[in-house]
Amino acid sequence: MNLKQLEAFVQVAEGGSFSKAAKELFLTQPTISAHIASLEKELSVRLFVRNTKEVGLSDDGKELYKYARQIVDLEKKIEERFGGKDGGEKHCITIAASTIPAQYLLPKALIRFNERYPEEQIKIIETDSTKVVTQIVEHMADVGFTGTVLEKKHCKYIPFYKDELVVITPNTEKYRKLKEESPEDIRWILEEHVIMREEGSGTRKEAKKQLKRAGVNPLELDIIASIENQETIKKSVRQGMGVSVLSRLATKDETRDGYLLAFPIPKADEGRDINLVYNKNYQLSGSAERFIKVVREVYQIKK
Repeated sequence: MNLKQLEAFVQVAEGGSFSKAAKELFLTQPTISAHIASLEKELSVRLFVRNTKEVGLSDDGKELYKYARQIVDLEKKIEERFGGKDGGEKHCITIAASTIPAQYLLPKALIRFNERYPEEQIKIIETDSTKVVTQIVEHMADVGFTGTVLEKKHCKYIPFYKDELVVITPNTEKYRKLKEESPEDIRWILEEHVIMREEGSGTRKEAKKQLKRAGVNPLELDIIASIENQETIKKSVRQGMGVSVLSRLATKDETRDGYLLAFPIPKADEGRDINLVYNKNYQLSGSAERFIKVVREVYQIKK
């Protein structure tokens, strides 16, 4: 086993592709394949599950990744410290983020970070909240942003933004009347077709919690569709397919322009926390530490 084999393994694991790994490491695809084959032979395990569309880690591969990622990171730290690399080479921070922080909160921090550290590079992985935490646990991302707190070992959560959820409807006479007559009662949602975010979404999980506190049993909702893309949800609501529960951040343009109506959820208090999360069991790179510091400054997070 050698460092080149582990570097190849990490690149394939993170990119899900032998060809992408070859490009990243400036090697040929047969060379990458040979490195992986040698590792599998030496460790007597199968590291990847391959099909026609993608390459995924096996259970043994996931276990090895945790160690290999640390070794590769340590190599970079040594090279940075002792000048082993060309000073012009950029570093890269991998950030996993769920939809709301990725689209509406991260850009502000990214702009500040880029202004202060123009030599740094950032890779954003947008996925649902559950997968964000998985990426952090398995050390496939340096920093995560999620609207859901999952009790996973070694995860450190830092709340940095309060996100309000609202029930959105088409801007029609029917819903305008509801807004005027009973703004504090949303039990009418039980009579509506409902479009929800996909399973694993932090928005969906929090919506169910808040609706329950407001006197609406989530099990009684007439959920007709689960959709990952919130732009598709908003367009579907506008066209009268049903109503939905989304972040106010995601709907502010449409409600401002009169395309949608937004109903606050009673008893929701200040809303849910959007959290920065990292794995405290791994040493953060200097780049990741600088990024977290910038997020703290931008959103005025107290230590």
